[in-house]
Amino acid sequence: MALINRRNLLAAGSGVVALAAVSRTSFAQSQPQSKVTGEKEPFTLPALPYAPNALERVIDAETMSLHHGKHHAAYVKNLNEAAKLAPQISEHPIEHVLANLNMVPESVRAVVRNNMGGHANHSMFWQIMSGSGGIPQGDILGAITRDLGGLDKMKADFDAAGARLFGSGWVFVTVSAAGKLAIETTPNQDTPLMAGKRVLFGNDVWEHSYYLRYQNRRADYLRAWWDVVNWTKLSERYSQAKAGTLTI
Repeated sequence: MALINRRNLLAAGSGVVALAAVSRTSFAQSQPQSKVTGEKEPFTLPALPYAPNALERVIDAETMSLHHGKHHAAYVKNLNEAAKLAPQISEHPIEHVLANLNMVPESVRAVVRNNMGGHANHSMFWQIMSGSGGIPQGDILGAITRDLGGLDKMKADFDAAGARLFGSGWVFVTVSAAGKLAIETTPNQDTPLMAGKRVLFGNDVWEHSYYLRYQNRRADYLRAWWDVVNWTKLSERYSQAKAGTLTI
């Protein structure tokens, strides 16, 4: 695992992907227009829903600031560059575009896959933290017990999956329309949304998520992360998934 320092983290978050010219072929007009819009650009960086130091007991403020303000911001910047060449990617919900990447012009497809995947993953990630750990209640706890063997087993299996993931990627709990849960991992900024699935929650195991505090101790980061999970938010997402309204 390569050594990362603050200079490397800053550099990693600031690169802009060069894009080739693409056609303006549109998606079939079967989905509503994207709600991810701004006054000047179609994709915007969501604000952190808490201060950068709010999760200090697990994730230090400097990491949060770099992760959100550099890494996530770079994905948004690259997406807006891609939208200049393929405006159709901003005309549909993010989850629809990611589930239909074969409809994105080939010359910009990898850019969209990487950066829209990163945008979706991180937009979810900020929202599901700021809690104080604890124990989930109600329907979501029942689903965890039924499908994943209980809270302790789910945490152990989730952490083991994240620790085994080679290189950079994510570990997720997905949720079906029937409310069934499963654990899976993806490389890089791929997301289960690309397979038409829905994400209940996920943890980022790219080194930039934890290296300043945990160095190469990814397993320690994974175990500590549960202390900032917002189970109230996850319960809301679980209800939305069963109602068919959960997006990213």
